[in-house]
Amino acid sequence: MIFKASADGQFQLNGRSLRCALGKAGVIAAVDKREGDNRSPVGVWTIREVIYRPDVYPDGPITALPIKAMAPDDGWCDAPDDPAYNRPVKLPYPASAERLWRDDHVYDLVAVLAHNDNPPVPGMGSAIFLHLARDGYPGTEGCVALARADLEALLAAAKPGDAIEIAAD
Repeated sequence: MIFKASADGQFQLNGRSLRCALGKAGVIAAVDKREGDNRSPVGVWTIREVIYRPDVYPDGPITALPIKAMAPDDGWCDAPDDPAYNRPVKLPYPASAERLWRDDHVYDLVAVLAHNDNPPVPGMGSAIFLHLARDGYPGTEGCVALARADLEALLAAAKPGDAIEIAAD
């Protein structure tokens, strides 16, 4: 199944239209995506795995997708010239890396999308996730963000091989 996120902030789930947040600067063709451009890459991205905070989800989220509990020292490398670019790392890390265990809780539940990961191309964008939206749905740095209940419902419906489509329409 492919779940669709449109540039107008609509997300399709089981016949329902939900609100979502995409990149602060809009969407862009995946071939033009660049690290730090605050744009979501247009395309269809397989959901690789779900990472969750065990203090928030002690039994893990309900999903058929592969899951992994997050640790407080988990990060994601966003340094294009580092060999671990667009890969999980342990913090502190010698190159630039985003902390996954966050105080704002938007990463309490994260689905890793298959953008620029096989293999990662330096500078083409990292850490394109499906994660929790902030209040008011402000734009993301390139990810897709949903309300907690909506993300939980999506993960409960998703199966291995399912994907998120980020569409320009």
